[in-house]
Amino acid sequence: MTSSQLQPLLAQAITEENFRPYGQLILPSEDGKPYDPADAQLHLANGIPRFYLMRLRSRGRQFSRITRHQQCTQCLGALAGKDWFLALCPPNSAPEPELEQLAAFHIPGDCFIKLEVGTWHAGPYFDHETVDFYNLELSDTNVTDHFTPRFPQKPPDNL
Repeated sequence: MTSSQLQPLLAQAITEENFRPYGQLILPSEDGKPYDPADAQLHLANGIPRFYLMRLRSRGRQFSRITRHQQCTQCLGALAGKDWFLALCPPNSAPEPELEQLAAFHIPGDCFIKLEVGTWHAGPYFDHETVDFYNLELSDTNVTDHFTPRFPQKPPDNL
């Protein structure tokens, strides 16, 4: 990784526009609305889709790794209206993320996000004791499509 020193990373409120380089922000829509570009544009053709509930405990906001999946999109959302944080770098073809493009988002509990194929992500992180997330990816994403380089030094710790 090419950064000599990482600076504190402040989380910004997520919007459709500021999240676009990383994926899609999916907001509630009325039942019966026809499919359109505002719906999650999924890529799950490289395997068996897996939709599951993932329970995470006491995550805080500190991280030392960042991950990407190059075989599928990934969708995440928190249950029970709990807010959470995610640090991201846009997808690229390099074996490491472009750390100068690292951004963090504060995500409310009334929406979900879809990460583009290859988006670098650290998280989800949160201040709650426990958060249940729904997760849509491939059945073997965390086994065969999970590239996670370690940061060379302490990364930002204040998402």
